[in-house]
Amino acid sequence: MTVVDLDRPKSICIVMLSAIGDTVHVLPVANALKRAWPDVRISWIIQPVPKTLVEGHPAIDELLVYHRRRRGARTWTDFAELGQLLKERNFDLVLALQVYFKAGIITALTSARTKLGFDMARARDVNWLFTNERIPPHPPQHVQEQYFEFVRHLGVDPEPVEWDIHITDREREEQASFFGELDKPACSVVIGTSNPRKNWTAEGYARVIEELEFVHGLQPVLVGGPSRIERDLADRVLALTKARPIDALGDDLRRLIYILDGSALTVSPDTGPLHISRALETPVVGLYGYTNPKRTGPFRRFYDLVVDGYAEFPGEQYPVSMENRDGMKRITTDMVLEKVDVALQHYV
Repeated sequence: MTVVDLDRPKSICIVMLSAIGDTVHVLPVANALKRAWPDVRISWIIQPVPKTLVEGHPAIDELLVYHRRRRGARTWTDFAELGQLLKERNFDLVLALQVYFKAGIITALTSARTKLGFDMARARDVNWLFTNERIPPHPPQHVQEQYFEFVRHLGVDPEPVEWDIHITDREREEQASFFGELDKPACSVVIGTSNPRKNWTAEGYARVIEELEFVHGLQPVLVGGPSRIERDLADRVLALTKARPIDALGDDLRRLIYILDGSALTVSPDTGPLHISRALETPVVGLYGYTNPKRTGPFRRFYDLVVDGYAEFPGEQYPVSMENRDGMKRITTDMVLEKVDVALQHYV
């Protein structure tokens, strides 16, 4: 393996703009770099929503926010505004961890002697054009290991894997107030995602939360984002269930973090809160049918709680891949409840 010739870099810039799950996966990368080079200054170019997840993180010295306010040709104005910020900065190393074209444009706007990105096969949208050093090709693997390829290429050990999601003292007080009003342990139920192909059925969720409340003595808490898809799905669940879940959907990511942190268990499709739960060590029952759990499942822990609708038949030995399947409809309520039982027996 070729190792980038960097003698204790003084400044590193991470380019990872969006997607909560990917942001979670990049946190151990930042931690590994800071462990290897404690004096390095790490900047992160990021969009506003995931920024709230990273704020206060001990390994990150600076957050540079890319505001995507405009569409079409006017998008270049947004790039120009970020470019003005970047003109004042020279980095020793840029890690181009996101493969989309807009991330490539931002990588091009940075000034650095080494811009490390994915190999040509994996750098979508000709993203490889914006880097001058590339990690070697590698067979498909878990997305967390994929990001670790970057630190290993730099001669840095990613172990131990640490996320260190920060919760402030004030948020701890709000968390204590929220859970202090409950008379039973909470189970966070991530009711859906903004991608309908990843979502399970309202009928299934309605029965699962009844089982959580009436059989297992847990308080279901419906959590998720502000999208219309998630709101509509939650309303259907509330109309169908006999349980009395707490409705905590909304656009406050910091509140979501402390709810997941304080819950005894999470039930979630493949979306950001699943990976936040894993990072917080909250046991999570993952519902997979559209994405490959071998690539995007909870990393190294709680994989025994994955409900595998991705497999086209029980026991299918499918490879790690980016292929998507129409498998959420294969998930039954009994499959989910079986994994809930495993979680309660072994983790809660």
